[in-house]
Amino acid sequence: MSTPVATPMLPNLAEPGTPRLVSLIVPCRNERGHIDAFCDAALAQQLPEGWTLELLVADGASDDGTRAALDARAAADARIAVLDNPRRIVSTGLNACLARARGEVVVRMDVHTAFAPDYVAECLAALARSGADNVGGPWLARGEGAWGRAIAAAFQCRWVVGGARSRDLAYEGTVDTVYLGCWPRATLARVGGFDETLVRNQDDEHNLRLRLAGGRIWQSARIRSWYRPRGSLRQLFAQQQQYGYWRPFVLRKHGQPGSMRQLVPMIFVAGCAGCALAWPWFHVPLVLLLAAYLAYLLGASVVAARQAGAWALAPRLPAVIAAYHLGYGIGGWRGLWDMLRGRASGAAFTRLTR
Repeated sequence: MSTPVATPMLPNLAEPGTPRLVSLIVPCRNERGHIDAFCDAALAQQLPEGWTLELLVADGASDDGTRAALDARAAADARIAVLDNPRRIVSTGLNACLARARGEVVVRMDVHTAFAPDYVAECLAALARSGADNVGGPWLARGEGAWGRAIAAAFQCRWVVGGARSRDLAYEGTVDTVYLGCWPRATLARVGGFDETLVRNQDDEHNLRLRLAGGRIWQSARIRSWYRPRGSLRQLFAQQQQYGYWRPFVLRKHGQPGSMRQLVPMIFVAGCAGCALAWPWFHVPLVLLLAAYLAYLLGASVVAARQAGAWALAPRLPAVIAAYHLGYGIGGWRGLWDMLRGRASGAAFTRLTR
């Protein structure tokens, strides 16, 4: 594993008397089919009176025409700055943006998320209303295609994600972590940027670090966005393996997980593996464990389909829910093994996938 990279400090604010500036930051790589729509939505944000914005995009060495499109837009609009992200991962891209950000407030955005026109305005309002160190809205998924919609339905179901507040569309209050994020400049100056040793979970680690430093994170139902999840079981399983893989590294750094529910998939996988390895002495516990999980899959699938108002998705949901849990759990144990032996597993876990 590489050694931690020091996170950058933000440069000085603009001179007094100038318009108040908010910095929108986003990393990207090979997003030619989505980058124009994202930039249009970001630049069209309806800001409160007296505010203006800058859009900082960290490009991870795109080779599909994304960089050329961004450079053309930046040449035509002084609000856009395109930065290099040679390591091609989210944490280094975010830190590259932070090193250039001039705003008194920083808002993280995502190319695969659609944002309400007042998204940034509501972030600013939530900061003022709550006095929190980081604010964001609920995490609402909208999938494309039959598998994408099933993945989104499972994503929103508390039976699948362990009651995470981030999926509660009506909740307003303090949370452990929040989708994307919006920070006052002073918060980032105090706790630093994102851990560049983490390919995934850098946002959870940052929020955990913020809370351990005495900070507060706030979720507001008025902050609206719509995330586009993976569109196939293969993509979902690979994504969840990466999320699980990097969880032990966060645990090692802080001596605790961001939330205890994040350990449940690892515990389940360990239980199944342990019983299987002890076959035939533990065949009864294994059969009972798998039977209980199958019953859970069926029940959770019914709940998720009902919440989504789409019963046609029910046949796909057991496989989707299992991909969430098994991918995360298997990835977690692989990450723990690699952490203990001081070696990374290679591209499957150390490069972002879509």
